[in-house]
Amino acid sequence: MVLGKFFRFLFDSILPRRCRKCGQILTNEGELCEKCLSELNFIYPPYCKKCGHPLTDSENSGKMLCAVCLSRKRSPFRMSRSALYYDDASKNLILAFKFMDKTENARLLAAMLKVAGEDIFAAGADVIVPVPLHYTRLIKRRYNQSALLAYELGRYTGLPVDCSSLVRHKKTRPQVEFSGTERARNVKKAFSVRHPEKLAGKRVVLIDDVLTTGSTLRECAVALKKAGVRSIDTLTVARVC
Repeated sequence: MVLGKFFRFLFDSILPRRCRKCGQILTNEGELCEKCLSELNFIYPPYCKKCGHPLTDSENSGKMLCAVCLSRKRSPFRMSRSALYYDDASKNLILAFKFMDKTENARLLAAMLKVAGEDIFAAGADVIVPVPLHYTRLIKRRYNQSALLAYELGRYTGLPVDCSSLVRHKKTRPQVEFSGTERARNVKKAFSVRHPEKLAGKRVVLIDDVLTTGSTLRECAVALKKAGVRSIDTLTVARVC
């Protein structure tokens, strides 16, 4: 233990730890400086117990369901949770991880997912599945950010991670180019399950970085349901509210 602390001190002296968001040298424990941590807007209760959408005090009537979930008879998801609001404070952290090779951010973001998904894991989960990239985009980007999140979350929770069964067989344009119903059309029938026997009867936790309209996650759910999964929960780092 003493030797480990010595080497940690020596390593930090040569290569001091820096904030994952602003790059400032850290004087405190953790992955973010106090300023950047305080700027992040975490999603706390009250939120819809089903879809995770934040509720105002006036909306929190005791039923703990948002208006959409109250009116919707069926949903492909058991629960959906997100750690952060997707805003100026969280955007740089997530985009640097997704597009700028800041893969070291995966550990920090997965820790946020573990906290945000506390009630999902308490309800029971069997396997973590990331939203897949089409192989052409994976070659171009060199890594799937959702898969990195899934592997780190698997380390935190002890749950197995399956990155091979759910595949994106249809090459689609980036969702950021679309809005509303166009997003749903863009990813329609884009996913399938290559090894349904691995997921049949399992409680799946579906992982992605940002929830915007939910079109991608819903299309993944369609494929997973066809494969016979028992239930699907979604966990994202942030959501557009």
